[in-house]
Amino acid sequence: MTKREMNLIIFQRLDIPYPLFQPRIESWYHWHKQFDVMPERYKNYSLLELYDELDISMRYIAYYTGIPSLIATRYDDEVKVKEKILSDDYRLIVIDTPYGEMVREIRLTSDKNWRTSKPFIKTKDDIKKATWVFKHTEFYFIRENFDEGDRFIGDRGYPQFFLPRSPYQSLHVDSSWMTLEDLVYALNDFPKEVEELMIAIDESYDRLYEELISYKDKVKIVNFGENIDAYLLSIEYFEKYLLPFWEKRSNQLRKAGIYTHMHLDGHFRPILKYLKDLPFDGLEALTPLPQGDVSIEEMKEHIGDKILLDGIPAVLFLPIYPREELYECVETLIRLFHPRLVLGISDEIPEGVEEEGIERVRWISNYCKSFRA
Repeated sequence: MTKREMNLIIFQRLDIPYPLFQPRIESWYHWHKQFDVMPERYKNYSLLELYDELDISMRYIAYYTGIPSLIATRYDDEVKVKEKILSDDYRLIVIDTPYGEMVREIRLTSDKNWRTSKPFIKTKDDIKKATWVFKHTEFYFIRENFDEGDRFIGDRGYPQFFLPRSPYQSLHVDSSWMTLEDLVYALNDFPKEVEELMIAIDESYDRLYEELISYKDKVKIVNFGENIDAYLLSIEYFEKYLLPFWEKRSNQLRKAGIYTHMHLDGHFRPILKYLKDLPFDGLEALTPLPQGDVSIEEMKEHIGDKILLDGIPAVLFLPIYPREELYECVETLIRLFHPRLVLGISDEIPEGVEEEGIERVRWISNYCKSFRA
């Protein structure tokens, strides 16, 4: 049985011969290549060759793989976007709207990446402008990129990808639109306008979901890349803005036979009681102690019969943690969750760890293959 077959069978809730280990090592590989510090043993390995050498499974198509994103946006002809270069390290992105310009400031950081220094939305008028923009925007699916990623991953796992975040999380996490502080103030000062913006964002996803469903023979497992941290989210907003969106969109996909899981990679004790009833087949990147804020046993108690994706705290790959602590964690996760488990790292191996860290990945791979229920 291939890793690809095992990956899908887990979501079909059938048995597999041993636990599937699917760690995300792409950023570790990229970081070591970028700074020319790859361990000598792996110096000439491609990313896929390293996956095969460690005998581990792969999850995501467009994650440090060189494959373009599977989801893109397009504006209609009314939307005009321009870039103003003010200096070598300072630029403006300007969008013309009937209500005036929207302006985002971006600056070049020391690591040579362009980062938002001032988002598009700062005022009530900016919310009105952004609502107009999203009403003239649509997200769409690029089948060719999925097919390329499908061939790239091959039998290493079932090819998956991230969906755009819910409107609330999009405004919260995507720094190009607004800061979390400004979002919270806006929801208190003029909730009607913010909620109209959220509706416009949701509607801009309509075509994307229709296209995903039309490709359901190939698209089988998708991730809601929400990046939830319950300490940055009130329970009121969680219930009012996140749950309804998840119910609507996840159920839309699941009715078409597409499995879903959601990325929850922050603290989550405040929302423990909700986990078993969330409208997803699985939960990704739940992180237990010593990195997160709950124990593995509490995770098991509160997620019901959902599939756990990942589960191993990333810090256990640092040299300050003895291997024995990692071994105990892996054994506990498998004992409690297998076969409703896609074992991995919550949510990826730290980029800077040296060869000892990647050898811990190898040990887990060998342990899983030798495991018997």
